[in-house]
Amino acid sequence: MCGIVGGIAQRDVSAILLEGLRRLEYRGYDSAGMAVLAAPHQLGRLRALGKVQRLAEELDRHPLPGNLGIAHTRWATHGEPAERNAHPHVCRERCALVHNGIIENHGVLRLAQEARGHHFSSETDTEVIVHAVHDQLETGLSLLEAVRATVATLEGAYALGVIDSREPDLLVATREGSPLVIGLGFGENFIASDVYALLPVTHRFIFLEEGDIAVIRRQEVKIFDRQGQPASRPVRESTLHADAVERGEYRHYMQKEIFEQPRALADTLEGRLAGAHVLTEAFGQAAPALLQQVRAVQIVACGTSYHAGLVARHWLETLTPIGCQVEVASEYRYRRHVVPEGSLFVTISQSGETADTLAALRLAKRLGYTTTLCICNAPESSLVRESDLVLLTHAGPEIGVASTKAFTTQLTALLLLTAAIGRFAGLIDLPEAGLTAALRALPGRARDFLALDARVARIAEAFVDKEHALFLGRGDQFPIALEGALKLKEISYIHAEAYPAGELKHGPLALIDDTMPVIAVAPNNSLLDKLRSNLEEVRARGGQLFVFADERLALAAQPGVTLIPVPPVDALTAPILYTIPLQLLAYHVAVLKGTDVDQPRNLAKSVTVE
Repeated sequence: MCGIVGGIAQRDVSAILLEGLRRLEYRGYDSAGMAVLAAPHQLGRLRALGKVQRLAEELDRHPLPGNLGIAHTRWATHGEPAERNAHPHVCRERCALVHNGIIENHGVLRLAQEARGHHFSSETDTEVIVHAVHDQLETGLSLLEAVRATVATLEGAYALGVIDSREPDLLVATREGSPLVIGLGFGENFIASDVYALLPVTHRFIFLEEGDIAVIRRQEVKIFDRQGQPASRPVRESTLHADAVERGEYRHYMQKEIFEQPRALADTLEGRLAGAHVLTEAFGQAAPALLQQVRAVQIVACGTSYHAGLVARHWLETLTPIGCQVEVASEYRYRRHVVPEGSLFVTISQSGETADTLAALRLAKRLGYTTTLCICNAPESSLVRESDLVLLTHAGPEIGVASTKAFTTQLTALLLLTAAIGRFAGLIDLPEAGLTAALRALPGRARDFLALDARVARIAEAFVDKEHALFLGRGDQFPIALEGALKLKEISYIHAEAYPAGELKHGPLALIDDTMPVIAVAPNNSLLDKLRSNLEEVRARGGQLFVFADERLALAAQPGVTLIPVPPVDALTAPILYTIPLQLLAYHVAVLKGTDVDQPRNLAKSVTVE
């Protein structure tokens, strides 16, 4: 799965499809392909392993002109990266199909299709879909009817674009668990995984809902809901431009990336949820068998990614009976290790090239871990290539050195991992349906937190002349305090530290006076009363408190205390969401101080040396 583009037009669509694939490269992929109805009843297909540029070179040598086509960038889940596994998949030169998602019952379908005489040329789950569509077409059904009959047999997540050489004026699209958007042109229409792929050709979009099937022709689009009834979906006008990968309306890349988080979170979840459970095969084809063996987890990472690992430890040990250790990669490498039986080794990295983390992975492979898993935003990185299992965050390009959307998508990926492990180990305190519901709500809740921007910008003025700051949090919010302090020091150059709030009396309280701002995160959780007491200790000593608190809490503003009410959220996803106002605070303080927000001094985006 990864990126889909398709289109039907009066003009040649092959160049449009290729440009769409280029605009989806940020999502990560290992191969690319295109199928075009190049002549009446004749499908042409090209596929290439590696970059979209390789496909472009093939198109230069073997052009595929035509008015109807589909294209895809693939990230391997079933079957190794190879041309034979690349999309589109074609059945008997009649129909072609591209697919995002995971089909859980593909094994059963494959056996039945082989018994009916189908030959499989790939190891993918997708190929069973195109064979099923073909079988339905051969009974005399239309393409719409064939797709509808086929998806009724599928279990899992999918977004599909399908064409039939005998219906040259038709593109059929459908989705369940993976997003798909229709782009509306003038005498031409398109589909894609997201709007960025289609911005050069349209700014008018229809977002398909779960279970929708769309009939797309040059002059019309018809949509049917899950029950097969005609459905009306709103047409939305995008304000994004074709140069959306640039800063656009934003002053800095960091600001843009903070505000991209709702979309980035949605992309991280794309194709990983089906109904009330997480698709474990999203971590790799072998993931279900390997995760069943997990009895302990070791997480290794650096910087921001290390903070994500600390949150994951809380989740794993709260929701599952699995123990978890988290360590900074540069420390992990230089001591002896005892590896419990059934241990999963997890690395987390935005770039996938972090030298210490990569070295720790190579060491782990010699130490006898059951398997290794990488959570990463760079699909062709060393960490990804060398790990047994992989979950890409799909955060998109992150230009700002101070990580923002990469961090929140890492947290989201780690919560998916918690659910996947919990399915086999036994979730203790929360049914998987509750966890997936909280995950589905994340993008919308992130938008609510971004609405705090103006309020946080005003508060930032109180930090401009400060030299030090202290961040406090308890439980799973302590790592968020660590992340808030890191963001502030990275881009504003204010010395900032973070402590568990309960540690104040063990040293940090000595620093408190009226020149030391103290920032606390106070979600409505089981540790709230303890946190209240800690905050009183700060106030009693003249400290200036800035408290991001659940708006439902009965906390009153007092002298020396600034309250910033935040929207109520699910306790499980609170660490992800409470990160956002701390990112905004660091950003606005840095802007007021006039520092280089996107490229702070002495720092690099990817640390590739020790």
